[in-house]
Amino acid sequence: MPQEISQTRASVKGPKGLQKHLQEGESVLFSAPGFWDNGEVNYSTACDIVLTNQRVMGYYYKSFPREHLFLDSLNLDKLTRVEFRQKSYEPLFRELLLSDGEHKVYLRTTRRHAEKLYELLHARANIEDESAAGEGTSTEEAEHPRQETRYERQEVRTSFESSSLGITLLFVGGLILEIIGVLFIQKLGISIGLPLCIAGLVAVITALAVRRQRTRR
Repeated sequence: MPQEISQTRASVKGPKGLQKHLQEGESVLFSAPGFWDNGEVNYSTACDIVLTNQRVMGYYYKSFPREHLFLDSLNLDKLTRVEFRQKSYEPLFRELLLSDGEHKVYLRTTRRHAEKLYELLHARANIEDESAAGEGTSTEEAEHPRQETRYERQEVRTSFESSSLGITLLFVGGLILEIIGVLFIQKLGISIGLPLCIAGLVAVITALAVRRQRTRR
């Protein structure tokens, strides 16, 4: 695994524009598209999930038509928990929960990328533990011991209605009903189209409410 980390470091450049946001001595080990949710907003941000030798980052940058930068991160040396979560009704994506004791971040990406990221994080922790054991314990470390990171896998069972797939289908279905309702109002009259518009609006509001409830958990 140490050799795998070394090879990954040499082959990954990271997304466009990331280099100018890296800290001194920081290098990219892994990068993959996914979703970043830090609980501050009621939706996940589509971005690149980046692992460096210092941080885990959510990064997104575009220059056209307007410049926009999204950058959020957790320091690896402060991580206290890394959890690989396999949720029911999510055949394509897997979720990683990362926590530094104060903040929680949920990362969603494909199963292959999630497995890779989890393995790299775990391998890095093992290398640090072996290095610390070989060097012995310094006076500073004895007074302020480094908190170990807990790694675990968990299968999360949720009802279809509260799953990401269920919420997405409910939201998209609501929008489709509203569009059909508007077309029916124009062609067949308000008595036929209005109920569809109302049903669509209820579906969209319900999807947003369930999504908000999941974010607060």
